[in-house]
Amino acid sequence: MSSVLEKALNLVEILADHPSGLQVSILAARTGQPVSGVHRTLQELARLGYVRQIATQGDYALTIKLPAMGLAFLGRAGVPDISQPILDRLAQRSGELIRLSVIEGDQLTWVGVAQGATGGLRYDPGLEQGVKVHLASSAGGQAWLSTMADEDALARVYAQGLVRDEPDRGRGAPVQVADLLARLAAARVAGYAVAANSYYEGMTAMAAPVRYRGTGPVIGCVSIAGPSVRMTPERVRADAPALLEAAADLGEAAAGSQFFQTLLRALEGDEPGRRIA
Repeated sequence: MSSVLEKALNLVEILADHPSGLQVSILAARTGQPVSGVHRTLQELARLGYVRQIATQGDYALTIKLPAMGLAFLGRAGVPDISQPILDRLAQRSGELIRLSVIEGDQLTWVGVAQGATGGLRYDPGLEQGVKVHLASSAGGQAWLSTMADEDALARVYAQGLVRDEPDRGRGAPVQVADLLARLAAARVAGYAVAANSYYEGMTAMAAPVRYRGTGPVIGCVSIAGPSVRMTPERVRADAPALLEAAADLGEAAAGSQFFQTLLRALEGDEPGRRIA
């Protein structure tokens, strides 16, 4: 049986994906908990300042407390200091949205962003910081998976789901294992992955893994994303050198971040069966 803490954190994780809030009944259905139990947990979280009740609908939503704690943590750990200048430079060179994701256990989480497009058509969701990356359909996820043996990559994909269960997913996303493995093989050859109309319809992204000091463990991925009408195959090839340069620079700069030092120790102490190419 789940602990009280696990149940509370499960609610927090779901609310993190719905900034406008959710009804107690919906939260109960998604977590498999009774409505009365969910209500008690939300009341306690509200008392501690982590959630609030929206009076007009009666829904519950996260307060700014947790996001503020997360930003403060990243700031004190040195992540923005070492990554933002590199992300900003790549954004200026590419003219598109740049994102940095970092490894969290068996998942990737977006933690940094820079926008290079100043006007006109641009991709800028604005709601993905702190979101766990869907591995199979995103360029960042495919870039990370490409650094593993196929069986290790598929284990992570199966744990999360091959198909992203969202109505806005792109028609170009892999829906067969053979297709995904072919994309991972191509990413290994190129050094970066490309996901066209995959995570979102009308959006193309390319991503490269970030290795600690160039040859160490993979600690995250950096990506360029933009409207597919601009991010053509020719444009992707033209932007590849800048992307790979940024990935290398981030890997070198990670030595100056306490966060990445801690992450590196966790990766080096991971289970012996984990293989990183």
